[in-house]
Amino acid sequence: MALFLVSAYFYGFSFVDYAIERKRFNVKQSVRYVNKNVGIVTGVGVIFAFSLMVPWFSIIACSFVSILSVIAGTVAVHQVTQKETEKIELKKYLKKTQNIDIDENSIFDIQIKRLHEYKRQYMNALYVIYKYLQIKKGNTPTTPITIIFGAKAAPAYTIAKDIIHLILCLQQLIDNDEEVNKYLKVVMVENYNVTAAEKLIPACDISEQISLASKEASGTGNMKFMLNGALTLGTMDGANVEIVDEVGEENAFIFGLSSDEVINNGGYNPMDIFNSDMDIRKVLMQLINGFYSPDDPERFRPIYNSLLNTQETDVADRYFILKDFKSYAAAQKRVEEAYRNEEGWAKSAMLNVANVGKFTSDRTIEEYVQDIWHLEKVKVKMDV
Repeated sequence: MALFLVSAYFYGFSFVDYAIERKRFNVKQSVRYVNKNVGIVTGVGVIFAFSLMVPWFSIIACSFVSILSVIAGTVAVHQVTQKETEKIELKKYLKKTQNIDIDENSIFDIQIKRLHEYKRQYMNALYVIYKYLQIKKGNTPTTPITIIFGAKAAPAYTIAKDIIHLILCLQQLIDNDEEVNKYLKVVMVENYNVTAAEKLIPACDISEQISLASKEASGTGNMKFMLNGALTLGTMDGANVEIVDEVGEENAFIFGLSSDEVINNGGYNPMDIFNSDMDIRKVLMQLINGFYSPDDPERFRPIYNSLLNTQETDVADRYFILKDFKSYAAAQKRVEEAYRNEEGWAKSAMLNVANVGKFTSDRTIEEYVQDIWHLEKVKVKMDV
């Protein structure tokens, strides 16, 4: 009996190793993690118990363990190879629709959603400036990064349009800087819509969910990214809280103030950070010195003002961009470090996919029925 189980165990491993070598992916350990835990631990104990009671069951046990092992390994290999396939598909899509070239071997860091200040696309854009300056100083990332935005703004939402304009200027600047563009790429997807989302979401490595804590009611985009094996970079806001509950904080990149800290932070003055943090000061000063808009140095003054004074808004930095910025930059650093660990990244991606079941609409509607609508179920008998 033991011989049967051991042979089945190693048969499953040899199948997985062969598949990986064929696909040329160095993820043997992560595949073996899934193979071992799904294909062996969950099945062998029960099967072995039955085998002791029923002698002929050992033959079935051998076959069953072997099949489980092969299936688990195949799923793991498929998860990794499918992500690369989807990244290549996105590369082709952007080349066809916008004549933009991206590196499929880079980290795909994607933020796609309605453009609003509380969703903080401009914190992401300010991080691009910060990263640009870091690269110019010689602090280059080990793995190139492609930061992709997709958003639309309401017609009268002036500052949202300014943020889009800033992202486009950053895209152009970096594309034309040979010292930087081998390490960093920025893309603003034109006319973002469902068709574009169908390409972007499956290809994503990092799902940007960075709204200010306490401002996002729920969010469903983060669930779609999770289902497609992307890791969440975000605050403890909206459905991010539930995602982290399901996958564990070690399989996401959480940063920033908590909801309670935001609500009880009435004395916040962004000028204190501007005057004390030289990195943030340099980033903001570049908004008003014409570096990104030589033809109109004052073009991004409204963004600058919204973060530091009340000339444009009634409250300076209403959405705590500067307060959360260094925590956000530190989370991005953790992303770069984690991505270098192929085994760990593959494991986290697969755990995100495996734990997305909670977010099914069936469960959500069931909770609404019980907790909000207080309805009684109606059982319908079907004549067959």
